Amino acid sequence: MRTRSRTLLAVAAALAALLLVNTVSVQQQDAPATCGPTLVVDGEQLHVTHDGPRDAPALVLVHGFSASGRSWDQVVPALARTHRVIRVDLLGHGSSAKPAGGDYAIAAQGRRVGAVLDRLGVDRAVVVGHSTGGSVATALAEQRRDIVDALVLVNTGPSLDALYPEGPVDQLLELPVAGQLLWRLRTDSLVRRAAAGAVTRDVDIPQAVVDDVLGMTYPAFTATSRAAREYLRERPLPERLAGLATPLLVIFGAEDRRWRSSSAADYRVVPGARIEMLPGVGHSPPLEEPARTAELLTAFAAGASG
Repeated sequence: MRTRSRTLLAVAAALAALLLVNTVSVQQQDAPATCGPTLVVDGEQLHVTHDGPRDAPALVLVHGFSASGRSWDQVVPALARTHRVIRVDLLGHGSSAKPAGGDYAIAAQGRRVGAVLDRLGVDRAVVVGHSTGGSVATALAEQRRDIVDALVLVNTGPSLDALYPEGPVDQLLELPVAGQLLWRLRTDSLVRRAAAGAVTRDVDIPQAVVDDVLGMTYPAFTATSRAAREYLRERPLPERLAGLATPLLVIFGAEDRRWRSSSAADYRVVPGARIEMLPGVGHSPPLEEPARTAELLTAFAAGASG
């Protein structure tokens, strides 16, 4: 009996040690930028992509949480016919650097996008943000009224009240030890299933979407998630935008499963805001309805740049 007890204690101690090692290693994950072209902002490399004529009006696309500029791939060809399309992988995402101790606050992410535009010599732009990218675009508009001519928010919830309750996996991911263990166990198929649950159309989930999630580090993932909630907790987006006098287009998939689509009406407090609801579309119009999304963006950007 004593031998069995000692064996069980030894196994438990070994498991505890393994969990501790995993927790520390996952929590300290750090990754450099993976490919160019990049620009250095705040000492960190940010991946930047250009499409379209360099002398055309600038259209800046900001991706959502755990994604990258590749999430816009299906709409870029149409946009690039008339605009200089600029995509920036936010810090911690895509091919940009993912420092363990990085500043992932929404305001900091917006400031970096502005710094990239300064480096590129862009003095006026229409800025488009998807989901959490819409919060980053809003932060940029708050900071740089000199650059942001107009703003488009695509399936960006206006406040925390608009957010559907998180599932058990989402909640567990931020718990000590359990979160790091779940992160280590994530797989291609699990990520693909989660991504498919966010859309309503029968569309193929691009491998790039899966790779972007798998390529994130745990510190970047959890810090960005917390930062996005904190930005909305401080002040809802419609309240932030109401006093900016920045032309605003809100695009929302009517079947969004992350944000309550009815919350799109909250943006009506912004003077002149235009709201476009896409029936039968979920959280990702650029993936589910790329042609219509590109059409709306092109028309709005043309009017804002004209």
